[in-house]
Amino acid sequence: MTDISFTQNRELSWLQFDQRVLEEANDKSVPLLERLRFFSIFDTNLEEFFMVRVGSLTDFKNLKKKPVDNKSGMTSDEQIDAILKECIDLYRKKDQVYNQLVDDLKVNGINLLKVSELSEKDKKYVEYYFNTKIEPILNFQIVDRVHPFPRLPNLALSVLFSLRKHNDKVSDRVGLIQVPDRIKRYLKINDTTFVFIEDIIKEYGYQVFEGYKVENKYIISLTRNTDISYDDDDFDIDQDFRSYMKTQLKKRKRLHPVRLEVDQDLSEESIEFLKAQFDLDKKNIFLTKSLMQPGFLFGLVEDLPENIINNHTYDKYSPLDSAMVDPNEKMIDQIEKKDIILSFPYESMDPVIRLLEEAAEDDSVVSIKITLYRIAEDSKIAKALIKASENGKDVTVLMELRARFDEDNNLFWSTKLEDAGCKILFGFDNYKTHSKVCLITKVDDNENVEYITQVATGNYNEKTAKLYTDFSFMTASGPIGQDAKELFDNIQLGNLEGEYDNLLVSPKSMQEGLARLIDEQIERQKQSHDGYIRIKVNSVSDRKLIDKLSEASNAGVHIDMLVRGICCILPNIPNRTENVNIYQIVGRFLEHSRVYQFGRDLDAKLYISSADFMTRNIRNRMEVAVPIYDDEVKKRIMDYLDLMFSDDVKIRKLLANSQYTKVQNVNNIDAQDTLIERAKKRNIDIEEERNAQKVARRNRLKRNREPMSEDRKKLVSEKSYLQRILDIFRRK
Repeated sequence: MTDISFTQNRELSWLQFDQRVLEEANDKSVPLLERLRFFSIFDTNLEEFFMVRVGSLTDFKNLKKKPVDNKSGMTSDEQIDAILKECIDLYRKKDQVYNQLVDDLKVNGINLLKVSELSEKDKKYVEYYFNTKIEPILNFQIVDRVHPFPRLPNLALSVLFSLRKHNDKVSDRVGLIQVPDRIKRYLKINDTTFVFIEDIIKEYGYQVFEGYKVENKYIISLTRNTDISYDDDDFDIDQDFRSYMKTQLKKRKRLHPVRLEVDQDLSEESIEFLKAQFDLDKKNIFLTKSLMQPGFLFGLVEDLPENIINNHTYDKYSPLDSAMVDPNEKMIDQIEKKDIILSFPYESMDPVIRLLEEAAEDDSVVSIKITLYRIAEDSKIAKALIKASENGKDVTVLMELRARFDEDNNLFWSTKLEDAGCKILFGFDNYKTHSKVCLITKVDDNENVEYITQVATGNYNEKTAKLYTDFSFMTASGPIGQDAKELFDNIQLGNLEGEYDNLLVSPKSMQEGLARLIDEQIERQKQSHDGYIRIKVNSVSDRKLIDKLSEASNAGVHIDMLVRGICCILPNIPNRTENVNIYQIVGRFLEHSRVYQFGRDLDAKLYISSADFMTRNIRNRMEVAVPIYDDEVKKRIMDYLDLMFSDDVKIRKLLANSQYTKVQNVNNIDAQDTLIERAKKRNIDIEEERNAQKVARRNRLKRNREPMSEDRKKLVSEKSYLQRILDIFRRK
């Protein structure tokens, strides 16, 4: 048995994170329409959680041989029970937040109404809309002895009617109408008043059931298990069990229901009916008085008048130019002079796109190799790679087809890239490639081979680069370039056991490297009492790394961690994690960058990485962490970390009891807002400097056009003569 005195269950930790997202929807300091978006994000997160995580645990539950979670000691059955129990309170909070949102929207002139709340005039319009636009495309039926209940798809939203014949005394039939997905989920009554389609169907849907009287009506939303790859998921189970499980799962029914939401209290008879139709326990049926499947709210917000949008959303912000990049100089030339780091979304992703576009046209570039996990639908990155291939470059693309929910887009682009002549690789059996690495190989006139290497913490995706916080690092370092070459050689050979001098690459060298780096800080603590580790990741769940961090804490190493989501290690547990402090930030942008720091100040060993501290990342995927050797780049990243940990507005501190608490607001620092303001100020400074340079150039040109005095001619002549003498001396 592993020690679970300082760890917590992964699933329950994730629910804590989603509750934190819900808190943003309830935070009145957040702009009103942004709160509505946070509510949508919370619910979409929970939806996916049930589809993937609860779905997986449900599969385990049906096996005779059941794994036990090594952070909590719970079986799959116990985990499901704990999740469902936790969700009762989460749904209660969700309803409270939604009701508050609706009230606050109404105060500001935005109305999300039920049909019953409309004026008589608007009701007539809504009924007309139902009869002309909704009813003609409805999929509906009676459920009785000869009409079985249909198999509803995943995330089906439906309205059920308890029916009885006019002459019958009891209702013995159910009418079902599926909410159509071919039309918007809302009807716009006027610029600021909306009613939802499911409520319209609930109000007027009885009309399609002629000859029946409606006794009751309610809305349901069904969530099913999704068909996922267990080799990639974050389950700490051994390979023998994985093989056993795969054999057993061939026998299971795919897409089994895992959750049913209903919009009102139901009779026991109705609950028994739903349990029977969906093969669910009562505990899997959740009552919610708030909006179901609210992902469409993003579109509704955009449908509001522009002045309302501007008044109730974040101030508009577009990623700005980086101070490290000169827009008038080729990216390759700049990278050959110095290492460059970009910080998204505060700085633009354009330099990365420029780098690839320039490489596509550069005669000295012979090859481009890149790993792609999630790319934009209209990807400039992919277009640059296509252009490079068409120009005769050797372009190799490792396209990960198993990026969950992005499979179709990746298939589309892999075909386009292959048609353009790119060599397409699809990674490794049972191991996803989640790394973000690009290697550009050049050969100069003297046949010397040079490398430009780019490594990032986030995807090559222009859309998410405006929403997620990430780092993109570019270097002409020979040793790093050589490691990147070895990496792509190993990818083409299907070798996961490569050896690297600089890069940390999972599943092998990253495990070894992280253990070694932690050991170095343990030794430093013993020698000089200043061992220090600082980690920024999205999730922490890998049991071996958790135990290693506990070992370091017990040795006296001070450990600061910023973990956005799942965190299975608990801080401040006596004799286990007394020297560990853990924080969390949820804000305007999704915190996504991963940074590992071992040691303090510029002597520290610093890495940016694509890998979280999760079993799937460290042991079941190909991930890459790159060391930062350049002092300027290192200082930029460490200043960024200093700021993140000094946040006292959006930050929360994890306690030993697994709860999060606000920290004392002393300086009123919102790290993300501060980074936005810093980026704006840098751009103002850059613009002023460029304008000053333009003025200086104009003045020089003006002076050159002016007739020179005899004294000036003599001075220029003497300077030219001295310059020629100096040039001769230098050549000799």
